[in-house]
Amino acid sequence: MSPADDYEYAPLRIPPGTSRSAAATMLSLQVDVGGWELARLQLHADGTRKAILRRRARLSYLPMPVT
Repeated sequence: MSPADDYEYAPLRIPPGTSRSAAATMLSLQVDVGGWELARLQLHADGTRKAILRRRARLSYLPMPVT
């Protein structure tokens, strides 16, 4: 098993107009409930945020993020 196989990844799109505190709350709920951690966060010119979440593959019994 390679190091890349140790993690599973899930994209999460946060719509434009969402405040920074609301986006942080959304991400923290995914961390608390699903065992995810933030791997990457991109802020696009239109205000959309695209987050890539990751977690250990052994935690796959936990729920996927809700978009």
